[in-house]
Amino acid sequence: MRILIVEDNSDILANVLDYLQLKGYTVDCAQDGLGGLHLAVTHAYDLIVLDVMLPGIDGYQICKRLREDAKLDIPVIMLTARDTLDDRIQGFNTGTDDYLVKPFALSELHARIQAVLRRAKGSRVHELRVGDLAFDVETLQVRRAGRTLRPHPFGLRLLEILMKKSPAVVRREELERELWGDNCPDSDSLRSHIHQLRQVVDKSFDSPLLHTVHGIGYRLAENTDDL
Repeated sequence: MRILIVEDNSDILANVLDYLQLKGYTVDCAQDGLGGLHLAVTHAYDLIVLDVMLPGIDGYQICKRLREDAKLDIPVIMLTARDTLDDRIQGFNTGTDDYLVKPFALSELHARIQAVLRRAKGSRVHELRVGDLAFDVETLQVRRAGRTLRPHPFGLRLLEILMKKSPAVVRREELERELWGDNCPDSDSLRSHIHQLRQVVDKSFDSPLLHTVHGIGYRLAENTDDL
C-alpha cells in the first residue's frame, strides 16, 4: 500500500512517516499544498493523509481539486487542529473520507487508515473500461469488442495503470516508478513493454487506443484530438 502524507509540521510528519513505514506502508511526503497536490495527481496512491493548514493552498482546496478537477477518488484522511462541527462539515463537503483532530495517537491514525482502505476496497469498481476495451481487475480478463485478449502478466499491470488514469497522459517516469520502483532497468524496457501491449490491444482493431505522447509518456484513450 502506498500512502501520501501532506503535512507542514516537521515533527508530526517525521513521526507519522516512521510509524507507517514500520507498519509496512510505502510513504511519500510533501510539506506544502502545491507540492502535495502535484504528487497526488501525478502518482498512484492508495490513500492520502492531508493536513488542513498548509503553505500555498490548504487541505480543503487540495481535496476539492482532487475530486472536482482531477476526478480522483483516492481516500483522504484530513488532519487538523480545528475541531468545530462547521470545520468537520467543511472537510466532508470537499470530499474527505475521514477527519482526525490533532493531537492524535498514531495507533488511532493507523486504525482509521485501515478502516478507510477497507471501505474503499468494498466500493472499488472491479471493471475498467476505455471505449470498447474492458479489464476485469478481479479475474484479470481483458476483452475488446467482445474478443478475449491475453496480455503478458507485466502488460496487465501496465494496462491497469493506463486505464485507471485514462484519458490522462501518464508520464514515462511515473510508469517506470509504478512498475519497477527505484530499480528501473534500461531506458528501452518500458518502450518494449508498451510495444508488446500495443500488439495485443490495438493490432487487430481499426482504431488505436494506446498512444505515444512524444517526449512525455503514454495515453490510453479513444479521442486524441487534443494531443
